[in-house]
Amino acid sequence: MKQLSLGVIIGNRNFFPDSLVELARVEILEVLTKMNIKPILLDSNDTKLGGVETFGDAQKCATLFRQHADEIVGVLVVLPNFGDEKGVADTLKMANLNVPVLIQGYPDDLNKLDVARRRDSWCGKISVCNNLYQYGIKFSLTSQHVVRPSDASFQQELKDFMAVCRVVKGLKNVRIGAIGARPTAFNTVRYSEKILQRNGISVVTCDLSEILGKANKLTKDDSVVKERLEKISNYAKTGKTPSEALVQIAKLDVVLNDFMAENVLDATAIQCWTSLQQNYGCNVCTSMSMMSENMLPSACEVDVTGTLTMYAMQLASGSPSALVDWNNNYADDENKCVLFHCGNWAKSFLPDIEISNAPILGTTVGVENTYGALDGRTPAMPLTYGRLSTDDTKGVIKAYIGEGDLTDDALNTFGNRAVAKIPDLQKLMQYVCRNGFEHHVVMNASKTAGILKEAFENYMGWEVYQH
Repeated sequence: MKQLSLGVIIGNRNFFPDSLVELARVEILEVLTKMNIKPILLDSNDTKLGGVETFGDAQKCATLFRQHADEIVGVLVVLPNFGDEKGVADTLKMANLNVPVLIQGYPDDLNKLDVARRRDSWCGKISVCNNLYQYGIKFSLTSQHVVRPSDASFQQELKDFMAVCRVVKGLKNVRIGAIGARPTAFNTVRYSEKILQRNGISVVTCDLSEILGKANKLTKDDSVVKERLEKISNYAKTGKTPSEALVQIAKLDVVLNDFMAENVLDATAIQCWTSLQQNYGCNVCTSMSMMSENMLPSACEVDVTGTLTMYAMQLASGSPSALVDWNNNYADDENKCVLFHCGNWAKSFLPDIEISNAPILGTTVGVENTYGALDGRTPAMPLTYGRLSTDDTKGVIKAYIGEGDLTDDALNTFGNRAVAKIPDLQKLMQYVCRNGFEHHVVMNASKTAGILKEAFENYMGWEVYQH
């Protein structure tokens, strides 16, 4: 995973022993090196021991942070002693980075509470947080009020915090392509471009006819089409898919990839039916799967907030996401259900992936026009699920998230399919229905609900229900 840069503020207060600051600097740098995080912090000669104590120290640290504003994704505040609450707050205010902030405080040793060795970080952390609250600066906390950086629990929390930073940074600058019109029957995937834009999320629209028109101008002899055909064949077994259909899929894939590159898009939501099948003659599922596998998530039925959720989960976990239907009960098990699409899931979810057709869609548009859909069963793996949605009547972005497991339970059907086990599933379905969420949900093979909640709720200011 790409190395990220973290601003580091080491707090200090003059009537506490300076040696604590020196030792903390060495320890935190060792931890960050071990975790492949690039630290941006004052040199030990810039201020007393490189700590932040006075307003002058805060000015120097803020200047340094502003110089690296393009690369700093978050800030870690280290409190080896009580620390200077105003120094920390002033640094963050003047730097104006608007990134997540994690507050760490060192524990005291019971046998080192004399004047020469006591820390009082327990108390100092409360004061720092009080000041950040007054300044309106959002921050994150460790589960243990005080904890050493060398402790394994802190390092896991720092890893999760870096994931929060990735999510927040990504969501504030994401560009989504909406290709084609929402299928008429799908009021469920309506969304507000204006609410998204107010939150830094841009939507680039394109009429499906523009994409299909360009694809129809390509031929099987074009070098770009041959290249895509090879990539498609290397990506998934082609099964009984006719060569003519594979050419159609490849031509469409060329144009979609060009559109994404030209518009610098991070994700897409595509009008995957029925105009595509009726006017072009194939499904776009294979291309969408390939994009999602390559960390450029693509969602069905022009579900823009669905693909936004895919992107957020991908940022949190570092692995692909998939858009699925909450589709069926699983026999009479109240905590299991069937997840399904016809289907375009990234092949990370489909070890037996094969290019096929879409039988349900084929009943209305002809099965011969639906090649490009994928067939495959998702095996047992961890599950984080959730959904972002714009609630236009309230003018907000809202979400629900949770964790469960995908299982190996028997499932005799076609398409992209999985069985999910989710604690208190019936209560979750009540929440989804009563709060007007879509029938689409996003799954990711991780346990990252806590990361997503912190990013969505604390830093993005969105309404979040964690099941």
